[in-house]
Amino acid sequence: MPDEPQITHRYSKRSGDHREFGYPLLRLLVIVECGTRALLAAAFGPDNEGELGLASRLLGSLDATMLVLADAGFDAATFLDQVSTTGARFLVRGDANRRPTITQRLSDGSYLARIGYRILPTLLPVRIVEATVTITLADGTERTEAWRLITNLLDHTRHPARELVHLYHERWQAETTYASIKHTILDGRVLRSRSTGGLEQEIWAVLATYQTLIRAAADATYTRPGLDMDRISFTVLATTAADTVTTATAVIPRGPANLLGCIGRALLGNLLPARKGQRTRPRTRKSRNSKYQARTGPHLTQTYTVDTTITIFEKGLAARSRR
Repeated sequence: MPDEPQITHRYSKRSGDHREFGYPLLRLLVIVECGTRALLAAAFGPDNEGELGLASRLLGSLDATMLVLADAGFDAATFLDQVSTTGARFLVRGDANRRPTITQRLSDGSYLARIGYRILPTLLPVRIVEATVTITLADGTERTEAWRLITNLLDHTRHPARELVHLYHERWQAETTYASIKHTILDGRVLRSRSTGGLEQEIWAVLATYQTLIRAAADATYTRPGLDMDRISFTVLATTAADTVTTATAVIPRGPANLLGCIGRALLGNLLPARKGQRTRPRTRKSRNSKYQARTGPHLTQTYTVDTTITIFEKGLAARSRR
C-alpha cells in the first residue's frame, strides 16, 4: 500500500523490536478453481488480520460440489468444522503440533481420528493421511519431507491415500494465481490510490482484470479439446491483452465473433511445455531481515522423480525445516 498517513491507520507496516519498516501491507485471500485458475471468491484486509479470519468470510462461497485444498495454516479444527457445515469436502495439510489419536487404522495406510477436543461441542471425524515424500532431481539432489493431510473424505476405498497425496499437489495452482496477480499484473508495484476507499476499488479492479484474462485463456483452450490450462502462459496473456487495448488492434472483429480472437491465437502460438509430473522448486533459506527469499543463483529446470510412502508417524510429525 502507499506509505501515506490516511492508509497506515488501517493498513499497518511490519514492525521489529524498535521500529516499523517497509510499506503498509494488505493481505489478500482468494478461492481459486483448480484447472482454470478462475477466482470464485476473494476477501482482503490489513496484514495483521489472520488468514483464518479472512477465510471465514468466504465460507458462503463453498458448497457440496467442492473439494477445498489448503495449506497448514488452515488446519484449525473450528475452521474445518465450518467448511464441513457448508457440505464441501476438504484436503488440508496438517502442522506438526497435532497429535491425532488413532480411532481406526485403514488398509491403505491412513487412519480415522477425531479433532476438536475442548474446542468443538461435537468432535469432527476426519481421516489422516501421513506420508514420506522423496523428490530426486536429475542432478542427484534428494529431498525428503514428511506430510500429514487431514480430510473429511473418510472412505479409503473410494479415495485411496496415495491418490490424495498426489491430488494435494494441485494446491500449487493457488500460488501460481497469486504470482500472476502480484508479479505479472501489478509488476511488483505499490498500489496507486491514496485513500482506503480508493484502494479497495483498485484491488477489485485488479481482481476483475485477472478474471477477465483467465476467461480469455479458458475460451482459447476450449477451441482445442484436451489442452491443459497449465500450458497457457499468463505473461503472454497479459502482454497480448495490454497491447490489444493500447493499440486497439482487432478490438472490433471484421468477421463473425468467436472465442479465439487475437489473444487466443497468441496464447495457442506460444504454449508452455506440457507438465510431465508434479511440481517442485529448489529450497531456499529464508532471510532473517526480509520477507523476500534470498536469491541463491539461477533455478534451473530439472526432471525429477517422486516416491511416496504412506506411513503412520507413531511418534508424531517433526516440524518442517526452514530451508
